[in-house]
Amino acid sequence: MNPADVAQAAPVAHDMSFFGLFWQAHFIVKLVMLGLLAASVWCWAIIVDKTLLYSRTKRAMDRFEDVFWSGQSLDELFRSLQSRPATGLAAVFVAAMREWKRSFEGSGRSFQSLPQRIDKVLDVTIQREVERLNSRLTVLASIGSAGPYIGLFGTVIGIMNSFTSIAASKNTSLAVVAPGIAEALFATAIGLFAAIPAVLAYNKLQSEVGKLQSRLEGFADEFSAILSRQIDERIGHAGHHPANAA
Repeated sequence: MNPADVAQAAPVAHDMSFFGLFWQAHFIVKLVMLGLLAASVWCWAIIVDKTLLYSRTKRAMDRFEDVFWSGQSLDELFRSLQSRPATGLAAVFVAAMREWKRSFEGSGRSFQSLPQRIDKVLDVTIQREVERLNSRLTVLASIGSAGPYIGLFGTVIGIMNSFTSIAASKNTSLAVVAPGIAEALFATAIGLFAAIPAVLAYNKLQSEVGKLQSRLEGFADEFSAILSRQIDERIGHAGHHPANAA
């Protein structure tokens, strides 16, 4: 064989490192990889933010329950909380107490429908708090479900480009085929790298939201029962007062 033909047939050396695979990939595959890496960074930012938020919320709930069940007056607790932004159990408590105050301080003093109004306020507040806790979790679900398919799209483009190069070079040796296939599969690997933590974190964080929601609903039921007993006592006192006067 002519030495010139041997040199021509010799495979070109390829950098098989991660950076080498990236720089040698087709520009569309590069865009896919960069997009998936950006999505992965976004996911981890959400995961860290939500983990810290849920931890702070749990500690705030524990502190509030300690104060609430310590025997402190509800009016004193309300005055200490109404002047600053409240979240979690404190938000539920403040919303119910505001409705309570409006009803008893208003001129009409409509006691009969007050329990229903308090329950409605509690439901709306809990829904608002759950929405705040759930915010941006859908990003994790979207990336977790779409990430592998986006990576697969990059892989398909990379393989098509690799086969086109093979057809142009008329060389089907493994040394020629392998680098292009590796570059294409690298996109799928990055897609899985972004999707797997997103799915796992989404399921874990959703479970945490469910636990916090259960605590909010449990406290709302207990507090609603406390307020209902006080309403019944005031209605009973108002009903007996005219008879005593007579």
